Amino acid sequence: MPLSRASGILLHPTSLPSPFGIGDLGNEAYNFVNFLRDSGQQIWQILPLGPTGFGNSPYLAYSAMAGNPLLISPEKLLDQELLSEEDLSNLPEFPNDRVDFDLVTEFKRSLLQKAYDNFKTKESEEKQAFYDLCASKAFWLDDYAFYMALKEAHQGASWHTWDQEIARRQPAALKEWQQRLADEIQYHKFVQFEFFQQWDELKNYANEQGIKIFGDIPIYVAHDSADVWAHPEIFCLDAETGEASLMAGVPPDYFSETGQLWGNPVYQWDRLEQEDFLWWVQRIQSMLNKVDLIRIDHFRGLQAYWAVPQGETTAINGEWVEAPGEAFFETINEKLGSLPIIAEDLGLITPDVEELRDKFELPGMKILHFAFDSGHENPYLPYNYVSPNWVVYTGTHDNNTTVGWFNNRSPEEQERVTRFLGCTCGNGIHWDLIRLAMSSVASMAIFPLQDIFGFGEETMMNQPGVAEGNWSWRYQPEILTPEVSDRLREVTQIYGREPQNEDSY
Repeated sequence: MPLSRASGILLHPTSLPSPFGIGDLGNEAYNFVNFLRDSGQQIWQILPLGPTGFGNSPYLAYSAMAGNPLLISPEKLLDQELLSEEDLSNLPEFPNDRVDFDLVTEFKRSLLQKAYDNFKTKESEEKQAFYDLCASKAFWLDDYAFYMALKEAHQGASWHTWDQEIARRQPAALKEWQQRLADEIQYHKFVQFEFFQQWDELKNYANEQGIKIFGDIPIYVAHDSADVWAHPEIFCLDAETGEASLMAGVPPDYFSETGQLWGNPVYQWDRLEQEDFLWWVQRIQSMLNKVDLIRIDHFRGLQAYWAVPQGETTAINGEWVEAPGEAFFETINEKLGSLPIIAEDLGLITPDVEELRDKFELPGMKILHFAFDSGHENPYLPYNYVSPNWVVYTGTHDNNTTVGWFNNRSPEEQERVTRFLGCTCGNGIHWDLIRLAMSSVASMAIFPLQDIFGFGEETMMNQPGVAEGNWSWRYQPEILTPEVSDRLREVTQIYGREPQNEDSY
């Protein structure tokens, strides 16, 4: 789907302000939408919304289709009379500028359990809405709620370490555990009900204000997930242990001598194709119910993927395996129509990957941080964007902030940037790159919120290859000032990215 000229902000909801230790879907989310509207923005880009597992990464979720319980707003539960004022008093001492995930998880789990207990005894019209949601999302919700209840019963252990009968989904074991964990399963369905109620309300409000939600689909799912447990036949798994027999990653390159070994199981693409990619169709349809545009992370894996055998500790000894990307997109288009999908086409991109992207007219990505370390032919330099079918970024959640990136460059490398920019506006390197992106021919220009304010590398969202401390950055509400909003709106108007009509993407 062609994109209209627009701009927006990249900010995951966990980074929003909140008195409850983590950004959520409450009042500050609506305030952020208002900031976007008042600043002339049309896009709010987020990271994956799933329930996070080890490392708190949105890209390693317990489900490809569920919502993250930590994003549920306690204030909204109070409005529903599922919690009391007393329940929200005596809060733990949460940090203001980052998420303490362990503390937040313990606190939110207690609140959600109270809300569920009250929901069970409360007579309300929402009961029917709950049953309707359970029915409409049963194709994934039944397995997810069961999986999470089983995981808790096994002290958080991954499914492949459970007793063989339940790990392999033997019918007798499924029936026994479903009866044993009936209330726990219902609790997890209730949590998803509350998440989707709150998310749908927020998304509808954003759309009413002219803001589109730009979501993110990781190409792979976590091995420790309801998806792999419930659908082992579509993943490359060891028949005896249940572990990944072929693991995802990327090969050695300029940035890493050993490549990146992610550990996710790769897909049995032959089996998926035989089933008309049903699981993927359901996944994308589920995503379209949550967002307006979709970024497919690691898009190149739909053309060919790097597969590393079980037992390897690095990504060196892998091989490229072709994926049925063309058949995949033809099926998606046939069943769901032409979709607002953006290809994350970064990394080792071959002509075959570009051909797949262009055949289906999918916009790709351009990153300005990558534009200044080679010659005039550098594809990330704006004058090399030969069409508007791009989304241009200063940097993404995996990059340093623009100020951090610039400060870490040598004097010679900094001069290379400033020579290209020529006469700057004097408001800092971050605004120089924002203006450069805004002025480009690319249809969409997106900036991490950190770049709007010129924050340094201490506010990075993620440092790839660093195991701890990621995904935790939060901002304080007082930074969203009218002065910053006016500056952003002015630049947006100068370069023709202000809203034109309510139907444009």
